[in-house]
Amino acid sequence: MPLAPGALLEVQDVVMHFGEVTALDGVSLSIRPGECIGLVGHNGAGKSTIVSVINGGLAPSQGRILADGQPLASYGITRARALGLRSVFQELALCPNLTIVENARIAHPELKGWRWRAEARRIIAASLDQIFPGHGIDPGAQVGTLSIAERQMVEIAMAFSNSASAPRIVILDEPTSSLDAGLAAMLLAHVRRFIAAGGAILLISHILDEILSTASRIVVMKDGKVVAERPAAEFTPASLVEAMGSSTRELQGRRQAESKGAPVLTLDLPNGQGFHAGKGEIVGLAGLGGHGQTEMLLALFDAHASSWWPARGPEVAFVAGDRRSNGIFELWSILKNTTIASLDDLTRRGLLHRPVEAARGAEWKSRIAIRTPDLDNPILSLSGGNQQKVLFARALSTRSPVVLMDDPMRGVDIGTKQEVYRIIRAEAEAGRTFVWYSTEMEEMGLCDRVYVFRDGAIVAELKGEAITEKAILAASFKGEGAAA
Repeated sequence: MPLAPGALLEVQDVVMHFGEVTALDGVSLSIRPGECIGLVGHNGAGKSTIVSVINGGLAPSQGRILADGQPLASYGITRARALGLRSVFQELALCPNLTIVENARIAHPELKGWRWRAEARRIIAASLDQIFPGHGIDPGAQVGTLSIAERQMVEIAMAFSNSASAPRIVILDEPTSSLDAGLAAMLLAHVRRFIAAGGAILLISHILDEILSTASRIVVMKDGKVVAERPAAEFTPASLVEAMGSSTRELQGRRQAESKGAPVLTLDLPNGQGFHAGKGEIVGLAGLGGHGQTEMLLALFDAHASSWWPARGPEVAFVAGDRRSNGIFELWSILKNTTIASLDDLTRRGLLHRPVEAARGAEWKSRIAIRTPDLDNPILSLSGGNQQKVLFARALSTRSPVVLMDDPMRGVDIGTKQEVYRIIRAEAEAGRTFVWYSTEMEEMGLCDRVYVFRDGAIVAELKGEAITEKAILAASFKGEGAAA
């Protein structure tokens, strides 16, 4: 196969095996200057694996890698970085016990001498200012004190920052998954500036509007193969979903449910405002990221969950958005991660009944399409999106009448999203209550009521047809809004 004209980097006929599993099956991909490649596919399609090959993290079982037209005899992370390749992963990789400046030193090992801190501060501050003007992040802050959105912003700024050499290729894996609409727009505007200046971007996102509006060329993967590749202008949302192997099925309109009886969840906020959610309601928490939505969910959980010992028939279940910090048990299997919240249903005379546990895991593996050949595999063997599916399965398989969800769709493919939406709708119809924070504006359209947050306070309550992107943004930025 000839080299793509002017390619900065190219992989050809790459095969990748993990034991008996074929993760990549003859994948070829070229990255050229001045273009943004949109890489799409369902969770487990092979996107993360080909990215790991491109950035030097994995050596392919077969195939070759070329840089600037020349085949490479050896290739790894150090060589990739020397070629100007930078990566932002879906699972953020900053060291939480270090400051942003100290993390910048790790990202730029060429920073040396007694003034390296000042230089690292200047580099990361300049990149943050350029991509996210008005960000308000102190480069001297410890990473562990930042919100997940702020950590994502820092890691993105780190990838685009320029120390000894400027980045030529930047891989962005679900870069807006924790960013609100305003921050996402800033990032995508910077991506367009970067490619206009001759840089190259490999963009992975399950938000198809981002791909269609930003990418020059779209590559679709399925089952470890490239199944479609053409200019972005030749795709529509429907044809892109179809190429991925799904069908576009419209959800029914908002239920506009009116809860009957007393609220099942209430919380008084410090400023005297009150929150409530009724039986069978889907209540959304909206607004710009970091304005109190996650804190609200945690406060609700603390108020209704046992403080140290799992209760029989727990009142609330929680789906974490920051799965590595608050969701998965990294040393456990997929099955154990799925069933840990349902042990009360899986025990007989105080002992775990393993056949019942295995049946529960198999049921949810099928129901929510967790892509693994064996539920006894480690949870970290799954892609990020499939790990998130496990967290959904864990919460939804319990008998908890209330499910709290903290931006739960991070890195989840569109087919799974549609299925989870249907499960949520069916569970709500059966009387289960959902409280749902999301940075994806369209998901608020699936809710019965939406509280809009600004500066830690509820500034608007929207119902039914009043739940629109325009109304949410107006309340988010102005801090105004009347109860609908």
